Amino acid sequence: MQSEPNAFRRSRAVVPVLEVLDRATSTNDVLAGRAAELPDLAVVVTADQTGGRGRLGRTWVSPAGRSLAISVLLKPEGLPPEAYGWFPLLAGVAMSRALGPLVPGGVEVKWPNDVLIDGLKVCGILSELLPGMTGLVIGAGVNLTVERDDLPTDTSTSLLLAGAEEVDPDRVLSAYLAELTLLYRDYLTAAGDPVRSALRDQVVAASHTVGRPVRVQLPSGDSLVGTAVDIDEGGRLVVETDTGRTAVAAGDVTHLRY
Repeated sequence: MQSEPNAFRRSRAVVPVLEVLDRATSTNDVLAGRAAELPDLAVVVTADQTGGRGRLGRTWVSPAGRSLAISVLLKPEGLPPEAYGWFPLLAGVAMSRALGPLVPGGVEVKWPNDVLIDGLKVCGILSELLPGMTGLVIGAGVNLTVERDDLPTDTSTSLLLAGAEEVDPDRVLSAYLAELTLLYRDYLTAAGDPVRSALRDQVVAASHTVGRPVRVQLPSGDSLVGTAVDIDEGGRLVVETDTGRTAVAAGDVTHLRY
């Protein structure tokens, strides 16, 4: 990836700061370390991330030059603490909308924030709060031209493998940042209310999880097996079992086939 001023011209027009790194251990760490000096919606991106992290402590690895690691700094003001839980879901919707026009298959979001093409993971998202809740960093790793033999799992894919006719990193990044900015500003205008901002409805509409039988591995180690029926006003996945409904705030979701 090139770091010249002309690189990512379209993307630079969307956000106030865009720094393109030749290589980074973690774009989330780079952005978090500089958060105090950077404005809201500042972005760091690289095509060679060597120490990326996923949810639940997993690593995120991709061959250099075949994916994008994108981190966006958000500094929302005046939002209640519970409103922060919606940002990972907001980012998932933004990425699904950005990728949808690029591939022939359906693009949806697996709760809470894995982006899928025809059920295969093309992007993972990790949000991390800054100290004192002064903001947060949203990291996204999207597979651009990763070949099948280099995919981390047999449930992963890339834009290339999913049939994208052209994989232009600037087009992917600029579309994601535009969608993210729009959703973010609507959410702030509604003071972090997911219903009034229509964010909750948009998350449910984009969900690949709601309506499906699932197994949720809970942080306690217990499993919950049932049908995902909704996402509540707190952003939690509502799972219906024989004993009733349970709202899950965190967990590893597996879509089941009966």
